[in-house]
Amino acid sequence: MFAAENGLKGDPRLQAISEAIRVIPHFPKPGIMFQDITTLLLNHKAFKDTVEIFVDRYRDMGISVVAGIEARGFMFGPSIALAIGAKFIPLRKPGKLPGEVISQAYELEYGTDCLEMHVGAVLPGERTVVIDDLVATGGTLSAAINLLERMEAEVVECACVIGLSDLKGKRKLHGKPLYILVEPREVDDRC
Repeated sequence: MFAAENGLKGDPRLQAISEAIRVIPHFPKPGIMFQDITTLLLNHKAFKDTVEIFVDRYRDMGISVVAGIEARGFMFGPSIALAIGAKFIPLRKPGKLPGEVISQAYELEYGTDCLEMHVGAVLPGERTVVIDDLVATGGTLSAAINLLERMEAEVVECACVIGLSDLKGKRKLHGKPLYILVEPREVDDRC
């Protein structure tokens, strides 16, 4: 569900967030319209509004864990976790976490990848939200859900700054709600 469909219709913050995201055509390969959130992070107000919208949504939902997907989920997740009084768990690429980890492989359109988290980072029954910057196919979010649920966490929702309105990958999310702030833009006159 898009934020504009859930009480934020006409909210000028959503337009400002969308406009703060730079679009880079044909990166990393021809035909891709890369949604570059680094320009959002450079815009203090848009970055703050992004975090505040998520905080407002999750503040009273009894969330005890915010799990951020490497690497851009790390940019939003810790601030959200801190503001709602939850812990932050990084979901990382293989070999990045010391100590005992649990892994979850997943399919990409061009191969496979894997997410890992520390064993014991999440406890059975902990209410969790998964944060990332963008959802396209849903594969990475699906892997995050599987990883957390294998540790018996309760994944309440997935949240992304950017998402496709005709998201076919939503079916990969095991029926979990998906909260998206803005749709990807196609052009950017800043490039």
